[in-house]
Amino acid sequence: MKPLLIRADASAQIGTGHVMRCLALAQAWQDAGGRAVFLMATEAPALESRLQSEGIEVVHLPVQPGSVDDAVQTADVAHQVGADWVVVDGYHFDADYQQTLKGSGLRLLFIDDNGHAEYYFADLVLNQNIHAHEGLYPNREPYTRLLLGTGYVLLRREFLKWRGWKREIPEVARKVLVTMGGSDPNNVTLKVIQALQQVDVDGLEAIIVVGSSNPHYEELQSAVQSSRLPIRPERNVTDMPALMAWADVAISGGGSTSWELAFMGVPALIVILASNQRPIAERLDVMGVAVNLGWYEDVSPTEMAQVMTQLLKSPGTRAEMSRHVRQLVDGMGSDRVIRALQRQAQTHQSCVWE
Repeated sequence: MKPLLIRADASAQIGTGHVMRCLALAQAWQDAGGRAVFLMATEAPALESRLQSEGIEVVHLPVQPGSVDDAVQTADVAHQVGADWVVVDGYHFDADYQQTLKGSGLRLLFIDDNGHAEYYFADLVLNQNIHAHEGLYPNREPYTRLLLGTGYVLLRREFLKWRGWKREIPEVARKVLVTMGGSDPNNVTLKVIQALQQVDVDGLEAIIVVGSSNPHYEELQSAVQSSRLPIRPERNVTDMPALMAWADVAISGGGSTSWELAFMGVPALIVILASNQRPIAERLDVMGVAVNLGWYEDVSPTEMAQVMTQLLKSPGTRAEMSRHVRQLVDGMGSDRVIRALQRQAQTHQSCVWE
């Protein structure tokens, strides 16, 4: 197998989700016998260490992310490392970026969430979200195939070990996991800590996950130390499924973590941290498999506490949520994407996969 080149960035503003889901794809490529190389234009030391610990090479680009220069240099690196496929994940990559890569003779997998590009030149467009549908991509090349829906959710290796695990549903839930993404620039985690102080459940305890790009760690430490209940901060977590297995309930942002929680069957309260998360939170709420708390600026700690208290004391609701949400993500998404890459290399027939 030829190397797989992955172009994705992470920072306090961008977050870490693009890189982390691409890590899952890189691991699957490695498991299939290939080598993966990450190409980044931002500095993210903790993430880079994680990638390197997985045997993945990280190459830096001194460019403006998403620029013409970025596309040209990405194509150059792809040819230098001998890659046939380039994976691109990020909202600053547009139609021109795709066209440049395709024009250089490369095959392109474009990971997308909401159809943000005006046109799609990629061989494959992957949208792993529950709201994904063909109508998001009316402007695409005849050869472009669509990989749509939660059947293509990219999960890292550490999650796959938990396939088939059975969750217990306590009468009263007391273990809460808080995870607001890898950066949380608006410090929504602090608002959740304030909400936890108002939750009317005896014996409540919490773990807050502080991402590698979170700039508010000291403030959060101070809030934890003055908390009336036991809260444990966890920074640069590498075994997220173990924390999700520990938790009875999670309160989370509405990004890729939603699919990890779904796989682990965790009843979740979702806070919308960015506009691209709104369709996910709203759809999961309508389906009754998560509770949408709304936009982070609009929900108060008191409102969070009230909804959380009700869920913690409702075992029937949590059991239903857990059972149904697990049906959305089966853990085979990365394998399906790898097979799609292999098949696409053999054919250019126009097709839509759902």
